[in-house]
Amino acid sequence: MITLEDVKKNEEVQALIRTTERQLDAIGYTEHSHRHITIVSQRCGEILEKLGYPERIVELGKIAGYLHDIGNSVNRKDHAHSGAILAYNILKEMGMPSDELEEIMIAIGNHDEETGNAVSEISAALILADKSDVHRSRVRNKNLASFDIHDRVNYAVTDAELIVNEKDMKVTLNLKIDNKLCPVLDYFQIFMERTMMSKYAAKYLRVWFELIINDTKLL
Repeated sequence: MITLEDVKKNEEVQALIRTTERQLDAIGYTEHSHRHITIVSQRCGEILEKLGYPERIVELGKIAGYLHDIGNSVNRKDHAHSGAILAYNILKEMGMPSDELEEIMIAIGNHDEETGNAVSEISAALILADKSDVHRSRVRNKNLASFDIHDRVNYAVTDAELIVNEKDMKVTLNLKIDNKLCPVLDYFQIFMERTMMSKYAAKYLRVWFELIINDTKLL
C-alpha cells in the first residue's frame, strides 16, 4: 500500500511542490509550500482518526492533504482540478489501486471554495483542514504598508488551532486576531465563503463546526 512517507519520497511530487512555491512567490500569494501542506496533511488525518474512520482512510486523508495544492504548479486558477489530475497520475504510477485513486482525486478536486463541495469523508476533512490554516507566517509580503486585505487578515492571526472533539461531535476553529492590525469584520469579508464551506464539510461528517475568535463564539 502507498503511504504518506512513500509520497514524500517521490521526486516528482517534490519538484511540483518547489514549482508551486516559486510560482506563488512570484505573484505574491500566501504560502502554500511544505509548511502549509504538512499542517493540512496532519489535520486532515487527525480529523478522520478522531472521528473513528478506518486507518486506511486516515492515511489517504493525509496523502490528499499533502498533495492538495500541487495544481498551483500549473496555475493558481483551477489549481484544485489540475492538482487532482496530477495527483491521480503520480499515484497511479506508484501503484495505488483505482478505488483509492478516486478518493484522492475527488478530495483534491473539491477542496477549493470556488468550485468544490464536500462529496466524501476525505474531501470534507480536507476542506476543514485546509481552511483552518490562517496565520501570519503564511504572508510573504513583509512590508505592512503595502498589505492588501488578504495579507492584513492573515498577518493579524497570531494563533489558529483546529480542535476535534469526538465526544461532543464538534470541530472548532479557534483563532486569535490582533485587532490593532485587523478588525474581526475584515476576516469575515474575505473568509465568509471558506467559513460556510467548512460548516457544510463538518455537516457531511455529521459533526458541528464552531468558529471562535478572540474567545468569542461566532458560529
